[in-house]
Amino acid sequence: MSTVFLAILCSILMIVGMVGVIVPGIPGIPLAWLGLFIYAIGTGFERISAITIIVLFILMALIMLIDFLAPMLGAKKYKASKFGILGAFVGLIAGIIFFGFWGIIVGPFIGAFTVELLAKRQPRIALRSAFGTLVGFIAGTLLKAIFILIMSGLFIASWF
Repeated sequence: MSTVFLAILCSILMIVGMVGVIVPGIPGIPLAWLGLFIYAIGTGFERISAITIIVLFILMALIMLIDFLAPMLGAKKYKASKFGILGAFVGLIAGIIFFGFWGIIVGPFIGAFTVELLAKRQPRIALRSAFGTLVGFIAGTLLKAIFILIMSGLFIASWF
């Protein structure tokens, strides 16, 4: 394949990957990584090394795990109980199923808040726990966006 075709394909996958950071159902980081991987293979690993691709794959897997856990970790940091963290997890799953994109944001928030209230915690504490899930979501989203920008930077740097 020509280098230009590979560069265009990689660019498209990087752009779709960045869109996938905020749109549910689009696996953003894996698509961006796949674009870089295809480009690296197509150029015989001359512009981007196999070691770089492997390291980025490992980082991608870790970031995806962190992103999945971030709302629950945020709730824990803001002193959520075990029930609140469980509520954030259940809210995340239910939110994605029933509300798509908005469910990713509000599901963990509502789940943590509701379960904290059901566990007889004060509304102020329950709200703080729920706020922690929102902070975790935002942190996970920023982490994914930064990672895709780093991969994009490596791709652009490979041209020089």
